Amino acid sequence: MQTHLSKIKRLAFALVFLLIAGPEVFAQSSDQKTNLQIYGSALQYKGDLDGEDEFSKIEWGGGLGLNRYISPSFDGGLHLTYGSVEDDGPGGNFDAQMGTVLLNLRLKMYGNILKEDAFIGPYLQVGGGGAWAKTDAMRSDGTMQEDDKFFTTALRGGGGIRFRFSDAVSAFVETNYMIIGQDKIDGYDVGENDRFLMHNVGLGFNLGKAKDTDADGVPDRRDDCPDTPTGVQVDKNGCPVDTDGDGVADYQDECPGEAGVANLNGCPDRDGDGVADKDDQCPDEAGTAATNGCPDSDSDGVADASDNCPDTPAGVQVGPDGCPVDSDGDGVPDNEDACPNSAGTMETKGCPELDEATMKLIEEKVRFEFDRARVQDSYKQLLDSITVALQKYPDHVLLIKGHADYIGSEEYNQALSERRAEAVKEYLIQQGVQNPDRLVTKGYGETQPLVKVNERLSRRRTEKERAQNRRVGFEMNTPDMQLDME
Repeated sequence: MQTHLSKIKRLAFALVFLLIAGPEVFAQSSDQKTNLQIYGSALQYKGDLDGEDEFSKIEWGGGLGLNRYISPSFDGGLHLTYGSVEDDGPGGNFDAQMGTVLLNLRLKMYGNILKEDAFIGPYLQVGGGGAWAKTDAMRSDGTMQEDDKFFTTALRGGGGIRFRFSDAVSAFVETNYMIIGQDKIDGYDVGENDRFLMHNVGLGFNLGKAKDTDADGVPDRRDDCPDTPTGVQVDKNGCPVDTDGDGVADYQDECPGEAGVANLNGCPDRDGDGVADKDDQCPDEAGTAATNGCPDSDSDGVADASDNCPDTPAGVQVGPDGCPVDSDGDGVPDNEDACPNSAGTMETKGCPELDEATMKLIEEKVRFEFDRARVQDSYKQLLDSITVALQKYPDHVLLIKGHADYIGSEEYNQALSERRAEAVKEYLIQQGVQNPDRLVTKGYGETQPLVKVNERLSRRRTEKERAQNRRVGFEMNTPDMQLDME
């Protein structure tokens, strides 16, 4: 007896250890891996008293079970039961109390054949462990076996059905066929060991909290969208609610009550112009984002309905009325105005005509010493006046034309004329000419003498004429570069 008790204790301790062990022992493929069962039991005896033809009447008991998820197919469990059993037959009668400690292995039809969350879940199970019994028996010959207590082994096998009500609560019914290792619970120890039917009905409670990474109330095992942001309303599958079914979740949908398109944050776009109807001032006519969804034939950013110049060329800057900008207000639009910051006329392409004083000033010349490219002090006042004139006509271009006399080679005189033109430009820049890029220089060498010189005469006799040809002249014109570059 003591040997049997020791074995039972060792088995019980082993199963308890396995059930409380962590993921190192059992696979983590189900959320709530531990289940507590509380149930009522109905016991029926079959043995020597009734000739082993049928089971006795039902007697009542109860039990506790602690089960642990092993895999989609198997659960392990530790079950403790207590109940009474009695019988009255031709061979005598008995009244006994019996308890069991059983290690149980369950083969589940739910989790492999059926879904784990199925409402009905059949299963088969086998178990083994120990049984304790106390019996009072009276044989038909009048002999009495009173208060007989014993420990023995017990084996059982059976099947049942689980009814799942929620993630936490289920009910079950099952029937098990059990054999114990003794034949004297009925007072007779002469035939086969005593056998029992154990019918259990009870409730099961899943312990622990299912893993829910995104805290949306749907366990990861059933969550098709396990990364839903915190606080977002989800459906039964754990995905964000999409009321209008347009594929854009409500929490990202600016129009959750109307089916729309993803690139417009779930809002509809009837005319397909890329502007959501809620922002589209012309929702039934394709337009552009710049015109709030209204048509813009010339693509100038002004809707046709407000465009006074609907045929503006592409790329031209326009005003609120859709017409080309005219910065200087001279009636010549900037895109056609050679002088957009200075008022002019259509005939002069929007540039102001030079006044008489300026035209006379531009006709002046800057003279140079022989073989020199230095601006003489006597001409600096002239250049200062030209600087002032350039300020008056900020959009005009000044062509600075350098010349040389015939003394020297053509190559040398060409370079000298260019240096003279550059010297004048540099002086003007030093005087603060606005936008010095409009100062254009060109050297003509000896090719355009102002005074014709008889080259057969001596240098002394031609000095006066040659001095007239050593010069820099000017031409002032509009920025379209219609200059006399010849």
